Amino acid sequence: MNLVTAAQMQRLEKTAFARGVSSLQAMERTGGAVVSAVLAKCPPSDTTRASPARRALVLCGPGNNGGDGFVIARLLTLEGWSVSLFLLGEEEKVAGDARVNLERWLELGELQKLTAESFEHLPEAELVIDALFGTGLSRPVDLPLSTLAGHGFMVAVDLPSGLCSDSGRVIGDNCVQADLTVTFDTAKRGHYLAEGSKMCGELVVADIGLDLTIGEAEQKTALMQRITAPTFDLAKRTGHKYGYGHAVVLGGDSGSTGAARLSARAALRVGAGLVTLLTPRAALLENACQLTEVMLQSVDSVSDLEAALSDTRMGAIALGPALGVGEVTREKVRTVLGLAEPRSVVLDADALTSFSADAGGDPKELFSLLHPRCVLTPHFGEFARLFPDIAEKLEKAASTGPAYSKADAVLAATKRAGCTVLLKGADTVIGDHYGQQYGQLSVHAAVYEDAAPWLATAGAGDVLTGLIAGIMARGARAYQAAQTASWVHAASGRGFGAGLIAGDIVEGVPEVLESLSTRSHAPE
Repeated sequence: MNLVTAAQMQRLEKTAFARGVSSLQAMERTGGAVVSAVLAKCPPSDTTRASPARRALVLCGPGNNGGDGFVIARLLTLEGWSVSLFLLGEEEKVAGDARVNLERWLELGELQKLTAESFEHLPEAELVIDALFGTGLSRPVDLPLSTLAGHGFMVAVDLPSGLCSDSGRVIGDNCVQADLTVTFDTAKRGHYLAEGSKMCGELVVADIGLDLTIGEAEQKTALMQRITAPTFDLAKRTGHKYGYGHAVVLGGDSGSTGAARLSARAALRVGAGLVTLLTPRAALLENACQLTEVMLQSVDSVSDLEAALSDTRMGAIALGPALGVGEVTREKVRTVLGLAEPRSVVLDADALTSFSADAGGDPKELFSLLHPRCVLTPHFGEFARLFPDIAEKLEKAASTGPAYSKADAVLAATKRAGCTVLLKGADTVIGDHYGQQYGQLSVHAAVYEDAAPWLATAGAGDVLTGLIAGIMARGARAYQAAQTASWVHAASGRGFGAGLIAGDIVEGVPEVLESLSTRSHAPE
């Protein structure tokens, strides 16, 4: 599924209308889709005709979003609701398709003026329709939107008013908190990024028949895909262990070995044929007592590391989890990235922080070492240490739209780093520029029906690092491995549920893989 910006959506709609789709008919279908979603959530009660009509409050802006609201008000009235409709702005400024539907509404009901002053005195209702502002909002909403709380079941048309459609950030500090958001034909980036899922409530993507086609204009932008399935085939069919790759994880000193073990076991669980944990000799026994299937090899010096990695069958290397911050780790990173035969590499945690200025390192040195077969997997704190100027833009309050987004930040970072960058979160954003003039973006959003809040636990990131390494060892490209690992990671966590700890994610991977096998063999 492509997630679009406001500008991309406008171009796609323009193309659809140029093909002969009626914009007026599209507005009618939009209103109908919202009413259908409302009736599914608020079905008719078992009352007699003598019972009072259910009350609905429809708030319209002067643009096309308001035009959708006029359709919704009319259709709800025809369904037997008692509708109060309020218009923000001047009636004379309503034009085009919205004007046609305003006139249709006036044949059934009245139009009341909405102002900041009257906003706090709106009548109570069972249902409130927010059709004030849709996509493309560029300024804060100067209305006391918070006073709508408690009025009734809140339904946003396309987007909650006040939410940036590109970034999922609230513009200013004022936004409708919806119970249900109905959008059309394709979701927007803002539905899945940042605060979007929180403000949208439940999301319904309704098909209104625009038949959106990604054209030449959109190919010249960085389209964002929502990850809903693996992008690399995780099945095993024939062959031997080396046919499924050899992954390597670098471990930390005694007393700090758990993180690397999580990574190593995750790489093995996701199907790497072999996994070796390279560990200081002092930590060898500590790891041996807790690992059976993962192979162990002692490495204490750079020369030891070089000797271990001379085995070119070791195809993917993960380093960073609990490795330690400082020059020793920087030297290990230099060694791994400087191999005569480049390998697939995942850098996480201490491998990233060690190159921050605070740790005595220089991010520019790291960027000079990276290559397209690398994946960086920072959380926001680590991201800010490597890309402070980009992080500053993302942290700056969103006062205008489109606001700077996590997608913008990741795309800028991957261009600077020259490799795949995965910025963690409930909205995990992955970017890459390799072979792509405009870059490529994807998001794995563990929100709405895919929410997995128990993944917010210590060690979960170490598991993700191991999953990426294991999938790359099996032959996946860096970007592909990051996408697939993010999906497997969340699916496993969601399957376990409450009380999850990091090791449970590892143990849940086989069930996720089995579900993929069952799905691929299901009869059509």
